[in-house]
Amino acid sequence: MPARPNDRDDAIPLRQTPMPAHTPPFRAWQRMLSGRRLDLLDPSPLDVEIEDIARGLSRVARWNGQTTGAHPLSVAQHSLFVEWIFGALQPTAGRAWRRAALLHDAAEYVIGDMISPFKAVMGGDYKSVEARLSVAIHLRFALPADLPADLAKKIKRADRIAAYFEATLRAGFSTAEAGKFFGRPTGIGRDRPEVEDLLAPITATKAERLFLTRFADLSGDGRSGE
Repeated sequence: MPARPNDRDDAIPLRQTPMPAHTPPFRAWQRMLSGRRLDLLDPSPLDVEIEDIARGLSRVARWNGQTTGAHPLSVAQHSLFVEWIFGALQPTAGRAWRRAALLHDAAEYVIGDMISPFKAVMGGDYKSVEARLSVAIHLRFALPADLPADLAKKIKRADRIAAYFEATLRAGFSTAEAGKFFGRPTGIGRDRPEVEDLLAPITATKAERLFLTRFADLSGDGRSGE
């Protein structure tokens, strides 16, 4: 069989001209079930809907899905747990600040939940996208673009306490190992019945519904600290 032109060493390359200087832009947006089209690089608060957040977070698994139980521990369930811990530690906090605690991981409805070691590897690009999404979410729901430092610290404390209990009750960590990575929880003990109740395996549908219900409970007139 005679050789085809492209079988020869001196065959004419398929592309004889360089790539154009301006290629079509890559898609940097996601279409949500609400119909919104959220730009990941320049997100607008007008394209953020709580129903999309609840749907997404209820289907994103914590701990890369490596948890016990018939259903994964979702970010929506984690968010409810963190908000409860924050409220237990800060009983005088108003609805807006508790709403901030509930939404502390809301950006993950778009970017998913990456375990801390992977976030460290990804570095600045990941954090900048996450930060822009968080600002859009805060503005959409009447929160400051940047939370006060003291409030952010208190929410982070609740987040780490939640991580400790999740690690030991659902993710297979020993208490010593979890204490090393997340610190021993103070102010909230395992003897509180809410701890195990809030971490019991639930369906994504239930997590979504509970998240929306709690958000509605915490939605007031939007004034900071109310």
